[in-house]
Amino acid sequence: MIRFEASAEDLLRSRFALSPAFELASLLNRLALGRPLPGPWAARLRPRFERLRRDPALGAALALHTGRYGADFVTIPPRGLAQTWADDLAAIRAAPPEQARVEIAHVMSLRPVTDPAVLAVLTGPDPVALIAEALDLAWRELLAQDWPRLRALCERDVVHRVGVIGERGWAAAIGDLHPGVRWHEGGIEVKRAAQRGRSGPSETVRLNGEGLLLIPSVLVRPGTAYHWEAPWPKTLIYPARGTAALWEEPDPAPDSPAALGGLLGRSRARILLALEVPASTSQLARELGLAPGAVGDHLAVLLAGGLLARARSGRSVLYRRTPLGDALSGGSGRLT
Repeated sequence: MIRFEASAEDLLRSRFALSPAFELASLLNRLALGRPLPGPWAARLRPRFERLRRDPALGAALALHTGRYGADFVTIPPRGLAQTWADDLAAIRAAPPEQARVEIAHVMSLRPVTDPAVLAVLTGPDPVALIAEALDLAWRELLAQDWPRLRALCERDVVHRVGVIGERGWAAAIGDLHPGVRWHEGGIEVKRAAQRGRSGPSETVRLNGEGLLLIPSVLVRPGTAYHWEAPWPKTLIYPARGTAALWEEPDPAPDSPAALGGLLGRSRARILLALEVPASTSQLARELGLAPGAVGDHLAVLLAGGLLARARSGRSVLYRRTPLGDALSGGSGRLT
């Protein structure tokens, strides 16, 4: 178990962020180690990954990404909710060469690299530039297509968490992050994943007034991840709400969704089903791949029909299902 000791000041300083670099690293780990992926992704991404990994530079990136130990210059800590892959890539490219060499040597001392081509990249004259280029290509080939939808899911998760904090406080919000996370006697306790039938050792980390960085993730599922050593701030990464549907098998009997689409129209039915968690027009547009203007028109119809309600949250207007909307969409599954 990991316990983050938190004071009132720590809670005031805790904040949310998004991390494209972490999602890419998680995806590469899953592909490299043959771990499960969301069903629709597996058939599409695995052939691309097998082609990309022929490049020794991606092999070098994997050597620094996968496993328990990694190099800091390829695991960029995020700064906030506006983080983009371009921000992360720029930070990777800006890594001081000598620092990168020290980190590469440390990782190789713990996990030796035997592939001569990969070793040549890691010990060559400019490993940072080659690894950054390989990661950028991996982003464009493997994740860029899905990132607008995944980002929208993570943004909606943050909106939900902030609402829980406002309504029920930090203890409830922490307890709602994951079944293995709880607020207990002035601290945030995170269960470590069991290894070979035994849980990992307990460790206490003091936040020391710095607060905790909370990052929703699509690919950290089913557990959590955490950082507390520089250059990362003290961080807890948890599965975002709404991503479970990505991992579920398609509904073998899609009669109910088809019926709902026949009643409302396919796009309006998709919007109603997506609003299990409140969302803005732009978030829905990114998640569903629809034009913002079209989403706005459909929302207006659903609002007039009493299926949705809306409320302002900061600069955004969030839509949510009414009890009538819940009743109509309940048990309908998802439209793909």
